[in-house]
Amino acid sequence: MTTMNKQWHLVSRPSGEPTPDNFKLVEAPVPELQDGQVLVRNHFMSLDPYMRGRMNEGKSYAQPQPLNAVMQGGTVGEVVASKSAAYQVGDKVVSGGGWQQYQLADAQAQAMMRKVDTTHVPLSAYLGAVGMPGVTAWVGLMTIIEPKAGETVVVSAASGAVGAVVGQLAKAQGCRVVGLAGGPDKCKAVTDEFGFDACIDYRQHPDLKSLSAALKEACPKGIDGYFENVGGLILDAVMHRANAFSRIAMCGMIAGYNGQPIPMAAPQLILVNRMKVQGFIVSEHMQHWPQALKELGMGVASGKLKYRETVAMGIEAAPQAFIGLLKGKNFGKQLVKLI
Repeated sequence: MTTMNKQWHLVSRPSGEPTPDNFKLVEAPVPELQDGQVLVRNHFMSLDPYMRGRMNEGKSYAQPQPLNAVMQGGTVGEVVASKSAAYQVGDKVVSGGGWQQYQLADAQAQAMMRKVDTTHVPLSAYLGAVGMPGVTAWVGLMTIIEPKAGETVVVSAASGAVGAVVGQLAKAQGCRVVGLAGGPDKCKAVTDEFGFDACIDYRQHPDLKSLSAALKEACPKGIDGYFENVGGLILDAVMHRANAFSRIAMCGMIAGYNGQPIPMAAPQLILVNRMKVQGFIVSEHMQHWPQALKELGMGVASGKLKYRETVAMGIEAAPQAFIGLLKGKNFGKQLVKLI
């Protein structure tokens, strides 16, 4: 009996915000397994803000998402058929399976596919706190911000998959940690669940003067490190409160993912405060992944590292969940559950 595979293709490039019309659900039979290949049934697929940038044609740090092809992205699942000695039926794996129910993979060519142990870490966590978002948090904080005990670290999108991990890691380094998030529920979780010292609801501070005043109150000793996920007004407000020799890890600029310009109000502060501002892409720091994954896995397994997930049910829900993610409707890591 032929196994059918549902996949989402990108069929047109968005102008501004993506719409469901940019995607098409395609159904196709799973090809016959060849020697050296494995068939993975994806249990969860990951939705991430970076995917919006890849939907554009223009130059970026990654190749654009091809049209009329499976949307690319991270997945976790189970090997259901194998003609490779490297993988057995039943193995749980994390890989870049994309927006589809099944993935046929060449075991030798899958550098990003690896087995995972779900004894103490849930499978879905390998797409979040113990996956690319968690490693992103670790690399940006530990190698760029390089926090020292007693310093103040600020994190935007603090309730998200990356931001929540940044804050918890910074607290473990002995820092005062202040988050920014949208809405009282998210802010409450940032302090009560994730252990930040304070969280500012940016929706209550719609202008630079108000947001700067809120940061001054939350960061009485100024800001030494900032993990940037958003850009725009929040970045401007942080710049006004930054200390000399402060460090900014530029991870994401979600304020501009739909093509809006993101002017900076006072770039001269970079010079005045002798700031380090460094962008980074986590896939270019593979040398840090083993250590980061080990520490993150131990944190989740022990219960010390907390995380939240928003789960959309069924592959059909993917486009709407992705559009919601870009508007901040998710809480923590956005996933789609496929089985």
